[in-house]
Amino acid sequence: MKVSYKWLKEYFDLDVEPKVLAEKIERTAVEVDQVTRAEDGLKKIIVGYTLDVRPHPNSDHLNICQVEVGEDEPIQIVCGAPNVAKGQYVIVALHGARIKDNVKIKRSKMRGEQSNGMICALQEIGFDEKVVPKVYVNGIYVFPEDSGVKPGEPVYSYLGMDDDVIDTSVTPNRGDLFSMDGNAYEIGAIYDKKLTLNHRQLKTVDETDNIDDLLKVKIDAPDDVLAYQMGIVKNVTIAPSPFWLQVRLMTAGVRPINNVVDITNYIMLKYGQPLHAFDYDKLSAKEIHVGYSPDQTKFVTLDGEERSLKATDLMIKDGDKNIAMAGVMGGLDTEIDDHTHTVVIESAIFDPIKVRKTARYHVLHSEASMRFERGINPATVTEALHEALELAAQFGDGKAVKDQITAVKPNPQAVEVTLDLTRINHVLGTQLSVDEVTKILERLQFTVQVTDETFVVTVPARRWDIHIPADILEEIARIYGYDNLPSTLPTGSTTIGRLTTSQQVIRGVRSILQGSGLNQAMSYGLTTAQKAKLFMMQSSEETKLDFPMSLDHAVLRMNLISGLLDDVAYNVARKEANVALYEQGRVFYRTDGTDRPTEVEHLAGAITGSLETKNWYGKEAPVDFYQLKGIVDLLLHDLNFEESISYVASKEYPEMHPGRTADIYLGDKVIGFMGQVHPQVAKQFKIPETYVFELDLQAILDAPKKIQHYDPISKYPAITRDVALLIDQKVSNTEIVAALQAASNRHLEKIQLFDVYAGKHIPEGKKSVAYTLTYRDKHNTLTEEEVNKEFEQAIESLKKAFKVEIR
Repeated sequence: MKVSYKWLKEYFDLDVEPKVLAEKIERTAVEVDQVTRAEDGLKKIIVGYTLDVRPHPNSDHLNICQVEVGEDEPIQIVCGAPNVAKGQYVIVALHGARIKDNVKIKRSKMRGEQSNGMICALQEIGFDEKVVPKVYVNGIYVFPEDSGVKPGEPVYSYLGMDDDVIDTSVTPNRGDLFSMDGNAYEIGAIYDKKLTLNHRQLKTVDETDNIDDLLKVKIDAPDDVLAYQMGIVKNVTIAPSPFWLQVRLMTAGVRPINNVVDITNYIMLKYGQPLHAFDYDKLSAKEIHVGYSPDQTKFVTLDGEERSLKATDLMIKDGDKNIAMAGVMGGLDTEIDDHTHTVVIESAIFDPIKVRKTARYHVLHSEASMRFERGINPATVTEALHEALELAAQFGDGKAVKDQITAVKPNPQAVEVTLDLTRINHVLGTQLSVDEVTKILERLQFTVQVTDETFVVTVPARRWDIHIPADILEEIARIYGYDNLPSTLPTGSTTIGRLTTSQQVIRGVRSILQGSGLNQAMSYGLTTAQKAKLFMMQSSEETKLDFPMSLDHAVLRMNLISGLLDDVAYNVARKEANVALYEQGRVFYRTDGTDRPTEVEHLAGAITGSLETKNWYGKEAPVDFYQLKGIVDLLLHDLNFEESISYVASKEYPEMHPGRTADIYLGDKVIGFMGQVHPQVAKQFKIPETYVFELDLQAILDAPKKIQHYDPISKYPAITRDVALLIDQKVSNTEIVAALQAASNRHLEKIQLFDVYAGKHIPEGKKSVAYTLTYRDKHNTLTEEEVNKEFEQAIESLKKAFKVEIR
């Protein structure tokens, strides 16, 4: 909210510098965005009076003006504004003046005629266009007759530009600070000043009419209306507001409209009570209903937009016709215009949740809805209405109907909170006395009763955010000063900080992958329904968002690979051919019939192009299945599982290449898969040949691991045997290695495949594979006889298992 320093001084004598006050507000109450003074940076901008205006002889839109500026002789200014005329008090920037954006005004000739300054619009001296009266948006500003301006005097004080405006960012719990009264109470408490409230009484009334004969009010939704009152002003003349009121509204960031609308905005700023004015003659039924309309009913708001209502939108209706969205915005059909003679003013409190839902659904966050959402002081609903009626009668030369309609009576309730001095000092760490606490609470305008160091605090309705002792403790701390509270370091036994086992494993995994040339990526946890179902390691139901921001982020992911492929596609589209990424994060599985998904840690990688770029000593080699397998194998080997890791060819993943994909087993449990992305899927993602892996990191973290992470190197020599086998194409290397290990004794240390051949001189359906078997004894030197015996056992086992031939 924009808090006027001059307006604050009407409540009490305030002699604090505005920036010092803003700093105190920020430390005590709410955040302050900025403190501004509209005249800063401006220079030599004064009031002028147009003595004569005649058309420019060489232009069809310019005028030559003789302007009185408080000097001996008038000055000549060439002006192109369409609304310039003789006999106007205007804003003049003299030669050498500085206007908005530090633009300097100089004497010049315009189409052959001398111009010694500039007649300005409000926008040209720094006013935001949204606060400029509509009649002056496209022309110069003309001071009204009641402004009291004099030629030659600076314009700043007349237009409120010498006022300091403190722009506060009000938190949701401090809705009371959305009013000048609320800010005055707060600042009065901070500086221990008694404020004077200038609330006008309703005096200008016509006692001849009975309001019940003029208007009826019926509340059809009593649970959603906390207060509802209406008053009527007759024989109103719609005209511009008094100049002081227009300036006050513009300073607060509100555009002046006319006397009636400006009064409702003024009361809203002063009391924090939004009001709405209806043209009585535009009400056909003369019976106001507060309730609901059918879903998708069309309604045109004051901004001219047609809106489709929800069945849950609380509406103000004239009979069955909608005339306003309760707490949000009025309707165009009953707006106040130049032909209005009788005005109905509404003062109410609506359910804040209803107002917020309506404003959010229709994207219509008005100043009124902002206040209704955060709360309204029920104690001033009637006072605000009475002052609005009185001002409307005064400014519109009319009279208010004596009585008002109260359909729902405001119910201001004070709250009693009890707490004791010991508790206060214990929580705040202070040594406050009973008198000090009492004085702080009285500065807040709370009523206090003290009995044996126990305080019974009565909180007025204007502070509806206070309910419990903790709220009172916060108020005491704020006014006493957070910077005055003692600060102490926490006491207790210290412990050495360290990572958990899971954190150590995850960091180790990241280190290995980064050392292997992969960069960490972070993808969205939300994706499309189609991508969420790709590369799934287990069956799962989708987990959809009720209100997704976009269709691209509507479902919780069930894999990491699809997000990495999006990242690969992003880089490839920008001419990055070599991309190697990994991601560690959570996927979300949900079984049918459950509301909450299960979060599972996963680890995935994606590589396209080459991990090694070409250089003077080697060529660039594209990544393949075995290079990816080497990275995964290094990763898993370093974790030192008790059970062995194995890779088994798989065709279960439709998104993967059927001949270049393998399941990764830990013992007899699948913990992941790896391989090439299916070419058709790669085409959908618009990426080249790409290899990926995904692991169940949670299963890896939970798997038992060996304590010893190394084997001593044997000092005894190794003996090797080479063997070439002719075997069926269907038999895999994994099966052969497993058979050799099963048939060998403890001396077989390593099995290395060094040749695979199929083709000429090899029977159809067969292949030739060659292995080097390494034998070693960790405690003794092996003999040829021991090695030959163990080697022959292994070969015989292969012959029986796979019918191999020794070549």
